Amino acid sequence: MNFNKHSNLEGQHAFLGASKYHWINYSEDKVAESYSSFLATQKGTQLHEFAAQCIRLGQKLPRSHKTLNMYVNDAIGFKMIPEQVLFYSENCFGTADSIAFRNKFLRVHDYKSGKIRAHMEQLFVYVALFCLEYKIKPADIDIETRLYQSDDILVANPTVEDIAPIMDKIITFDKIINKIKEQEG
Repeated sequence: MNFNKHSNLEGQHAFLGASKYHWINYSEDKVAESYSSFLATQKGTQLHEFAAQCIRLGQKLPRSHKTLNMYVNDAIGFKMIPEQVLFYSENCFGTADSIAFRNKFLRVHDYKSGKIRAHMEQLFVYVALFCLEYKIKPADIDIETRLYQSDDILVANPTVEDIAPIMDKIITFDKIINKIKEQEG
């Protein structure tokens, strides 16, 4: 048999695809809800890309209390780097939405376009990854993290007591994963 060629679709997955087969048990309402959530996720990705481009170009948005505008304008004002990968190992890394480090002051901002309430712990993990990657002790710096969501800004100033345990877990859990990889490989 000569199968039809769909080279433009190779490596992609359809929303109603076989690898995510749970949809066969959905009601019409559930599939509509799931697809709406999928579209919201795609929009969030596009908004992150747009925000990062604005920050890179130094293009401020109109001053307002809208989440995106506040996030972009603050990141530009604080001369932050958008979409910065923070790497400890192949088992533990992440991309901070925007970050800056000057004069022993670390600033990490995160933009959330969704409705699910975000948690500051995500930003604390970025701080821990930064400290591990650049071999900086959290006790030696001042830190501010900001979450931008639902037209609001949540601010935290984590201390060494917040960050050091996360750093320890990253190191310990990375060793556990590497040991398992060794045994499997």
